[in-house]
Amino acid sequence: MTNLRSLPSVDKLLKTQTSAEIIAKYGRPLVLDALRTILDEIRTAYTDDNTKPIPPAETLLILASSRLERWTRPTLYPVINATGVILHTNLGRAPLSPATIKAMESVARSYSTLEFDMSNGKRGSRLIHAESVLKQITGAEAAVVVNNNASAVLLILSALANRRRVVIARSQLIEIGGGFRIPDVMKQSGAKLVEVGTTNKVHLADYENAIAEEPIKLVMLAHRSNFKIIGFTQEPELAEITRISHAANIPVIDDLGSGTLLDTEKYGLIHERTVQESLEAGADIVSFSGDKLLGGPQAGIIVGRADLMAKIKKHPLARAVRADKVALAGIAATLTHYLKDEAEREIPIWRMMSISPKQLKARADVWVKHLGRGKVIAGESAIGGGSLPSETLPTWLLALDIKKPDKFLALLRKQNPPVIARTENDRVLLDPRTVLPEQEGALLVALQNTLK
Repeated sequence: MTNLRSLPSVDKLLKTQTSAEIIAKYGRPLVLDALRTILDEIRTAYTDDNTKPIPPAETLLILASSRLERWTRPTLYPVINATGVILHTNLGRAPLSPATIKAMESVARSYSTLEFDMSNGKRGSRLIHAESVLKQITGAEAAVVVNNNASAVLLILSALANRRRVVIARSQLIEIGGGFRIPDVMKQSGAKLVEVGTTNKVHLADYENAIAEEPIKLVMLAHRSNFKIIGFTQEPELAEITRISHAANIPVIDDLGSGTLLDTEKYGLIHERTVQESLEAGADIVSFSGDKLLGGPQAGIIVGRADLMAKIKKHPLARAVRADKVALAGIAATLTHYLKDEAEREIPIWRMMSISPKQLKARADVWVKHLGRGKVIAGESAIGGGSLPSETLPTWLLALDIKKPDKFLALLRKQNPPVIARTENDRVLLDPRTVLPEQEGALLVALQNTLK
């Protein structure tokens, strides 16, 4: 019979050298919790008829150390994205440029000028950060950065709709990731939804009739982000909508969703209306994300007319959704790449989109040579992140014939760092487009370990 009286006490375990080393790593209170948990579990498991011997003190400390490692292990950590999805929402969307990381780290490590005016030594405003560079790049009269584009839309409607009617096409009553629905956001802001047109066809006359029939506060456009409507479709141009809206003194809001400052056609993709084009077409307020096609940290960016922007900045909700100092520093640094005409070279997502198929094939060929197995096949990379729906770029993939591909993927996820790949037709596929150059060595080691 097992004698639970032989189970060492917590005090006895804490007096060992091994315990001292564990305490130095995890702190006494947490070690105490772990030891008590382990001992309680043993007392529960070891009944009078259990003849299994009580583990020695050293084993108990090893069990506690393992438990502590699991308790303190972060759940957010880097992975290698070999899926070929450039803006992979589940994997954190846009990786950041070295200059952006440096800027964010700099303000995180120290005190900063977040809300301090260096010219007079008095309190300043965080709203100025990134505003000047946004104005310079887009031509907008004013700008503000908030914590994401969903909150940007909510803030705009709350500040400008003033519980009045807002016109939007039925083709744009979208739902994107996380259950973000335009009708629900309008309701939350207090705006009164006025739907025009049909799901597939919206005419300029639909807007004109809505404006003529009832008092309208705003006209809003929303990017469809993660789907396309194709076939028997029609929608008026933004410039046409702004023309008739401005004739009735109604501002136009253009929610671009992802938003881009560069011409996507240059990279063999469908044309995505840029922020600059939206403003040039007459949009009074434009909102877009910071962590998608901009290629920066998570943020929502609002640019537009100075008088409307003043209302947005002063609204009480603006404080609730404001960006923190680290995000502001990162957005400003990312935007500076555009200002200096170096975005394609410095911002990882644009570097990924601009890399040639020839370069991708050369990288995949090196992988095959290094591993001594697999073959290089043609494939497609996706943009992802709710940006440019269904658009792809030609690529070359490392294809591995694996008997149990799902098991192989699971083993790749256990590597350090984990590798995220995909399967197709019972083959494991890895796309060099989304593997950062500095991660390539770790990728090959992970593959070698898993292929053993």
